[in-house]
Amino acid sequence: MKPITLVHEGHLPVMLNEVLDSLNPQDGGRYLDGTFGGGGYTRSILNAANCTVHGIDRDPTAIERGNAMAAEAEGRLFLHHGPFSRMDELAGSYAPFDGIVLDLGVSSFQIDQGERGFSFRHDGPLDMRMGDTGPTAADLVNTLPEAELADILYRYGEERLSRRIARTIVQVRQSTPFETTGQLAETIRRCVPRDRSGIDPATRSFQGLRIAVNDELGELERALDVAPQLLAPNGVFVVVTFHSLEDRLAKRAMAIHAGRVSNPSRYAPISHEQTSSAFRLAHTRPRAATEDEIRLNPRARSARLRALIRTAPSSDLKTSGTLA
Repeated sequence: MKPITLVHEGHLPVMLNEVLDSLNPQDGGRYLDGTFGGGGYTRSILNAANCTVHGIDRDPTAIERGNAMAAEAEGRLFLHHGPFSRMDELAGSYAPFDGIVLDLGVSSFQIDQGERGFSFRHDGPLDMRMGDTGPTAADLVNTLPEAELADILYRYGEERLSRRIARTIVQVRQSTPFETTGQLAETIRRCVPRDRSGIDPATRSFQGLRIAVNDELGELERALDVAPQLLAPNGVFVVVTFHSLEDRLAKRAMAIHAGRVSNPSRYAPISHEQTSSAFRLAHTRPRAATEDEIRLNPRARSARLRALIRTAPSSDLKTSGTLA
């Protein structure tokens, strides 16, 4: 088995050792990398065992980058362009999978490319789209009503000063529409004081806009619902999150699949029985990155890994609840 090289050596996949430990790639296995990105997870899975991997990414440039890796893998890597929420349509015909992994958030390639408009550290067009279709961040900032814009910043960015920021943005755009990341970041910095954390005042607002532009939480909810159904018995579904909004969704969805369902109403009778399920949690608490990894890659500081294991064939699955 010829080792697969990484196309871009600067790419650092987060919690790689923990992901591989959870997936435990085996010869002859089939795996799905729902966030192919720079191919870090995929490369390591292919090198760990004589297996096949299906990579999905909504970013066409990620698929283009991955073509060289697919050629090198000689029939063991298959790439699919589209959002991971549609993994059943894109790669469902190759199921069941022995492992599925999602690395949420923005890839380092997208952040480092100023023309993609994800980061205020690289001035560029105010875009933020992970794919190449749909409205941009500039469209939202320049057209949304003040209340709706404030709601996005508060709900998705967890920005306490969302109303002040939205009001300032609306005032500024009346004379000068927002076109660049630098322009927006400076506007936000003028109305949000720096705190002791040292985090840039624009960070939370940029996160909120990015999540809204890409419907990230909606995409995640749909993926959390469909991915477990594509697993083979003993297959593992791994999700690496980077902020509390994602982690709460993953925690709740996996608990539902595992039959650990809370009472639907506080007025309902208390039940201490768990719903019968064809899944179990790999661990009840999320795994975090090691201090050594955090020193090498500060982005890993907020990463949390959760995993779900299929314990029975799909025919044995009993629906235990629905996502709310």
